[in-house]
Amino acid sequence: MRRTAVKTAGPRADGPAPDPAAAPASAPGAAPAAGPRQELRTEFPFQLPRGYVDENGTVHRDGMMRLATARDELVPLRDVRVQENPAYLSVVLLGRVITRLGTLNMVHDGIVENMFASDLAFLQDFYRQINAEGHTRASVECPHCSESFEVELGGSRLGES
Repeated sequence: MRRTAVKTAGPRADGPAPDPAAAPASAPGAAPAAGPRQELRTEFPFQLPRGYVDENGTVHRDGMMRLATARDELVPLRDVRVQENPAYLSVVLLGRVITRLGTLNMVHDGIVENMFASDLAFLQDFYRQINAEGHTRASVECPHCSESFEVELGGSRLGES
C-alpha cells in the first residue's frame, strides 16, 4: 500500500522557509479564507453490548472504528466468501474498519465472524451511523398534525451506500 506524507509549512531542506508575509493575496474568484480550521473526526469509540470472548475466555467490549473509505467497501466485493454469500460482506467490511477491540493485538474478519449476533448487529448499525454524517435519523413533520419528530432511516444492508 502506498502512503503519502502530509506536507506542512516550515523549514525546507532545499532552502529557506517561505515568508508568509510575502505570500500573494488570494486569487480573484477564490473563496474567502474560512475561520478556524475544523478537524475531521475519523475514529469513533464504541462498547459492544455483550463483548467478544477470545480463546482465553477474556471478554473484549471497548473498541474503536474508523470511517470507511471507498476502498474498504470495494475490496470485500472481490473476496470469494462474499461472492459465494453476500451476507458475509458485513463481516469482511467490519474486519477492515475496526481498529481496536479490547486488548487484542489485531482485529480481522475472523474475529468479527465469531462475535455474538447482537454485537454484530450493533456494529452494523454503528458503521451506518458514523459513515452517514454521524447518524441515520432525519427530522420530519407529520402531514396531518404538523408535529415534528425524528425517524430512523437505517435498515439497508451494510456496505451498500
